[in-house]
Amino acid sequence: MPEQVVAIIPARGGSKGIRDKNIRDFCGRPLIAWTIQQALETPEIDAVYVTSDSAEIRDIGQQYGAIPMVRPDDIAGDSATSESAMAHALGVIGGDPEIALMLQATSPIRKQHDLSRCIGQFRAEKWDSCFSGSRLEDFLIWRGGGEGALESINYDWRNRGMRQDRQPEFVENGSIYMFRPHILLESGNRLGGKIGIFMMAFWQSFELDAPEDWKLLESLFQNYLGNE
Repeated sequence: MPEQVVAIIPARGGSKGIRDKNIRDFCGRPLIAWTIQQALETPEIDAVYVTSDSAEIRDIGQQYGAIPMVRPDDIAGDSATSESAMAHALGVIGGDPEIALMLQATSPIRKQHDLSRCIGQFRAEKWDSCFSGSRLEDFLIWRGGGEGALESINYDWRNRGMRQDRQPEFVENGSIYMFRPHILLESGNRLGGKIGIFMMAFWQSFELDAPEDWKLLESLFQNYLGNE
């Protein structure tokens, strides 16, 4: 029977922020192992792939149950996009899957049934693509303007108003991306068509991007997900 739901974990070998982050020990296992396990334990997912330019990452991925896939060097450099890796992976997988998931190993703090719930909502809402995110509660955002001037983005500092009167805002947390394969293959973008958001708790919005993130995420993982 053709694979209807495929999970693809892109994991490059090189990392400037955290050396060997995808296979570094995180709460007793290589970091990537947690995302593989979460996908394998989701009954709706038919196959889990790890695409990487690193033989070591592919070997560890296979050890934990994923299907390894060689990511070509020309789409594995610092300037290469995750979309290029996903498009290549979908071409290798072939067939016509209903849904593809892109799961980042650097966002390991997923609850046990997050992936199942996201797939269910994707189908129920008839989305073409979606991302996981969290609601921003009372975040007042500024950016640097010309010549060092500051500019408020999501509110007017001259007329601050009441918090409860502001429109809801959401942060894309990088944990789950889901799409119908033709969306990415035709547009080169993981999002398109009817876009939805799968809501997660705000504490699930942190990613492993810098060395100082490691202890924070391990603490969140152990305190919130240790019993799962």
